[in-house]
Amino acid sequence: MDLDKLKYPIGQFVMPEIFDEKQTAIWVSEIEALPNQIKKATENLSDEELNQTYRPDGWTLRQVIHHIPDSHMNAYIRFKQAVTEDTPIIRPYFEERWAETEEAKNGAIQMSVALLTSLHQRWAVFLKTLKFEDYQRKYIHPEHGKQFTLANMLGTYAWHGKHHLAHITNTISKG
Repeated sequence: MDLDKLKYPIGQFVMPEIFDEKQTAIWVSEIEALPNQIKKATENLSDEELNQTYRPDGWTLRQVIHHIPDSHMNAYIRFKQAVTEDTPIIRPYFEERWAETEEAKNGAIQMSVALLTSLHQRWAVFLKTLKFEDYQRKYIHPEHGKQFTLANMLGTYAWHGKHHLAHITNTISKG
């Protein structure tokens, strides 16, 4: 069993050398499409399936589904901060602790799918209002001790959604 393949079923995110308006549109459309893809992949899952882990010592599919809007809410806020402030220092959060909260471990996934749907609808509308040069705005992530451009973060979060969608679909197809 290749643990790296289980952790990163679509590989790790790599920022392309060329970032242009076409790439921006692709990533925004991927962010826009994710909620329906998650909904379709999860709509008929049983509790038994939702309680499977996608890798040894990994989160359950239920925790993964709840994690996606948790992570993307933070991303949305970070994007808004970077657009409205000069190189803000963002606030990190402990995603592994969030995944261990009771509703993340046992809650109905429909509430997170609904939240993801609304969040991504709003986020995509916001992203489409940005000028191309806005994607060069930055924020500072104190855990990493460096600045990240919104271009890099747009790609990272488009990848992040597909990454977790692959965790879900790969686990179900094996089940």
